[in-house]
This record gives sequence, structure tokens and C-alpha cells, in this order.
Amino acid sequence: MRSAMIVLGLVGVLSLVSLSTPTQAETPAAPLPALGASPSQISVSGLSSGAFMAVQYDVAFSASTVGAGIVAGGPYNCVFVNIGGIGACMAAMPLPPSGMASVAAAEGFADLGEIDPISHLASQKFYLFSGKNDTVVKQSVMNAVDTFYLDAGVPASRIKYVKTFPAGHAFIAPDFGNLCGTNDTPYVDRCESHGTPYDQPGAILSQIYGPLQPKAATLSAQPVAFNQREFASSASGMADTGYVYIPASCDKRSAVKCAVHVVFHGCLQSAAKVGDDVYSKLGYNNWADSNHIIVLYPQVNASTIPFNPQGCWDWFGYTGLDFQTQGGMQMTAIHEMVQRLTSQ
Repeated sequence: MRSAMIVLGLVGVLSLVSLSTPTQAETPAAPLPALGASPSQISVSGLSSGAFMAVQYDVAFSASTVGAGIVAGGPYNCVFVNIGGIGACMAAMPLPPSGMASVAAAEGFADLGEIDPISHLASQKFYLFSGKNDTVVKQSVMNAVDTFYLDAGVPASRIKYVKTFPAGHAFIAPDFGNLCGTNDTPYVDRCESHGTPYDQPGAILSQIYGPLQPKAATLSAQPVAFNQREFASSASGMADTGYVYIPASCDKRSAVKCAVHVVFHGCLQSAAKVGDDVYSKLGYNNWADSNHIIVLYPQVNASTIPFNPQGCWDWFGYTGLDFQTQGGMQMTAIHEMVQRLTSQ
């Protein structure tokens, strides 16, 4: 029944694009390096399916995560605890999702030992964003994310919920992207706050880590490709190649204990679709460079097997019904990538 609900929801709500033929195998990139980053300074953020994934990772590995930035996503395990499934979790149809139901689901998985106890969430910090002109994930769905964290015991003072911008379904970059309010590729908008370009990456990182040093005008390094096949097979839906930004202060020769921030792209937003728009142009790297933060940009591509034609992160079960636990294919892969970056 769950599988049927997933397929019906995909057809009725996601407006799937035509399947493309698989691309030729990529030449494997270099291994992700071990950099001795700080295991106590791990955080995540994401847009759309990447926002759902950021919630999943944050909840499942809450004991080792310090915060999350959620842009146009939904609450934990949303599809399987709400009538309407994907429809409820995107278009709020027939009803918006329930944050309280997601808390109950998380507590159940924690009792089974499949995720960390959700009590760890109370010590984290959160940035939530919903554009008023978002036609893909309704603001009432993001309201349920706010309710989920509050019901899970997170103090309201640790949650910053931004929902007044006339933005579309998009990351908000300070100097790159579509006009504010656009719901189209590459799913990056430019919006202003009091006449100044809104810098969402800076807002996310400062909410999680506290006051930051001014962002770097010139980067000390460039994003590099790494081999994701070491961490996940093609059955996971993940691409052969991911990307990582490593500031010069965080390389192997440095004594600095850098933080790690994972950025999950949205549907139709992997490098195969939008090039370096996410991993180079959003603005995360400039803030990371001057604040000793390694930024990991894992990738999911469109595929026919598994059935994922829009290149979304798995928040509805296309890789298996354990997708929202620590044992899920994609969740395990990302956690192992983070462990690599924090290992000596």
C-alpha cells in the first residue's frame, strides 16, 4: 500500500518530467579526503527534497548535529504519517501535514534504536524559510516543520523562521539567480531586505554557528569533485560524483578544527542539471572560507532505476522504507562522508 501511495502521489503532485536516458558512466573523481574536522560542529541545510533530507539527517543523527537550515521542505517522515502522502507534504492537500504526528514517528524510530533520541534536538539551532510565492511547497507545510521542532522540545528562541519574503521555490542568493518570486530553474532567487540583497547562506550559517567573520571576497580554494561511489551504489540514486569546498585553513596541513556543513540541493538542481550553480554560486563558500567551515555538496541525479526522474533526495521511500532512518541508503552515505571529513 505504501508503494502504491508513493506512485500515485508522484504522478498527481510532482508533475513528473519525461524520463531521460541514463548518461554514460563518469570517470571516478578523487576520494573524499580525511581532514580531521570537528565532529562536534556538524550541520546541514537544503532546499525542497534537500530540505526534507536535511530534516531527516538532522533528526536521525541529532546526537552529532548542531543545527539545520530548512528551505521549503516538510516535517520528518511526512509522507507516511499524513493523509494524502506527498500531496499533503507539498500542496497541503487535503490537509496540511501534522508536526505532532512527525514527532510521534520520530519517537517511535528512536525507541527502536533506528535514529538518535530526539531529546538531542533541543540543543540545536534552526533556520526555516518559506517564500510567500512558493507554488511547489506551500507555506502551511513549512509551518508544520516549525511545529515539529517546537513539539520535539526545541525552545522557540533557537528557531528563526523567515516567511515574509515574496520568494518562489528557491534558495536565496545575494548576487545570483532569478527575480524574487520565480519558481523555475535553477531554483535560486534574488530577493532584497530593506534595499539590500538577502544573503540566505550567511543567515543559515550565522543562525547555526553564531556571529560570523565577514565573508571572503576572494576564495582561498575552489570546490573539488570527489567519488561518491565509495559511499553509495547506483541503487541509492546518488550520482557518481559529489563536490566539496575546503578552505585553505581546513586542508590536511592545518591545525584548525573546522566545522562541516552539508548542503542538499533540490529536485532538478543537481550539478548534472544546473552545473555549478549550487556548489559554487550560492554564496556558502564565501562564508565558509573566512569561518573555517568545510561545505559538502552531495549529489543525486535523475534515474529510472531507482525511479527518480527529477533527481530528488529520497524523502518518500524510493530507495526503501528505511529511507528516514540511519540505515537508509542515502542517510548512511552522507553520514559516512561526514565521518570521513572528521577523521584524521
